[in-house]
Amino acid sequence: MSADPLHRAGTPQRSTKSQPPNGSGATAIEVRRSARRRRTVSAYREGDRTIVLIPARMSEAEEQRWVSVMLDKLAAQESKRVLGDDELAERAERLSGQYFGGRARPRSVRWVTNQNTRWGSCTPAEGSIRLSHRLQGMPEYVVDYVLLHELAHLLVPGHGPRFWRLLEAYPRTERARGYLEGVVAAERLPHLPGARGE
Repeated sequence: MSADPLHRAGTPQRSTKSQPPNGSGATAIEVRRSARRRRTVSAYREGDRTIVLIPARMSEAEEQRWVSVMLDKLAAQESKRVLGDDELAERAERLSGQYFGGRARPRSVRWVTNQNTRWGSCTPAEGSIRLSHRLQGMPEYVVDYVLLHELAHLLVPGHGPRFWRLLEAYPRTERARGYLEGVVAAERLPHLPGARGE
């Protein structure tokens, strides 16, 4: 595998950018090497990027291994974090600004427990968005997709071409839809009693 052109060996402090492996929530990974960092590796999200901080002397193989470890760790932390209604509303506002130029302005955004066959719903006349509690604990990019889907309904009520063009702006639309389809498919699988004991 060829090295990234920004990946220069021997530089005491450098930054590498790459696309994430399948399944990660961020659209890009930036590895920052530091001569002051001796043993510790850390990572955090910065918008749509994941920043991974590693010691400068780490080999490329170690870097790749640690990036994978840290992406898994961040995903596990994010899946445990449950947003409250206020945080959900703030997130909707941020997503509207980022992808729809702030044009989608809901009056209320909240979790509900009475939606077991839908992931979300929107009442454009009231400006209200409701997300199913079943999304809680799913990856952030999936929750963001459902929020954007409902925000788009504030601008375009149906599911016509204009609606889907709006969602094309979100880079993880297909991945999120695939994730949700997988969840639905898994729920439909037969659960065979005693299958382990046979």
